[in-house]
Amino acid sequence: MKKNQSSKTWIIKQHRDQFFKKSKVLGYRSRSAFKLLELNKKFKFISKRTSLIDIGSSPGGWSQVASELIKNGKIIAIDKKSMERIKNVRFYQGDFSEPKIKNKLLNLLPEKVDVVISDMAADTTGNKSLDCIRTNLLCEDVIDFSVKIIKPNGKVISKLFMGEDFVKVKKQAEKKFRKVNFFKPESSRNESKETYIHCAYLNTL
Repeated sequence: MKKNQSSKTWIIKQHRDQFFKKSKVLGYRSRSAFKLLELNKKFKFISKRTSLIDIGSSPGGWSQVASELIKNGKIIAIDKKSMERIKNVRFYQGDFSEPKIKNKLLNLLPEKVDVVISDMAADTTGNKSLDCIRTNLLCEDVIDFSVKIIKPNGKVISKLFMGEDFVKVKKQAEKKFRKVNFFKPESSRNESKETYIHCAYLNTL
């Protein structure tokens, strides 16, 4: 009964949500597409010639936006869940947390990329503190991997949650990048603790 009530509440919230409605009108697969649009407006990391990897891409909202903005670059998307085809996006199904999948990505790239984006969040357990920690571990993993595959002036955008380990993620990023900022898009729900980290310019010393 409790689960049914929770699902009903979620459905009601979705239908009241302006960004959910807007995503349906514009044909985006998820409301998160607007988050990437806002992030790019703020930090200007995607251009027509950008080469980009979208980690944790399903159902494809961020890859759709990237496909619209990138005309002469390259887009690779990866997720353990399936994702319907998107024009100009090369999709691979696999669990990013597995070392063999990371190695596969490294081998796929003929050269380093300009941008890594990730809207990944851990599967929810009902324990908000644990969910926060697990999602922030994913963010750390994205940052660590990005260092291996981006150009010296490359950019990383990744989701994380405001929680007890937020400072840990921030310090890790600051060791690897010269510029680290945080931004919560307007399209993020008010009650959500999510924010996004923007990392730029590798520390090469």
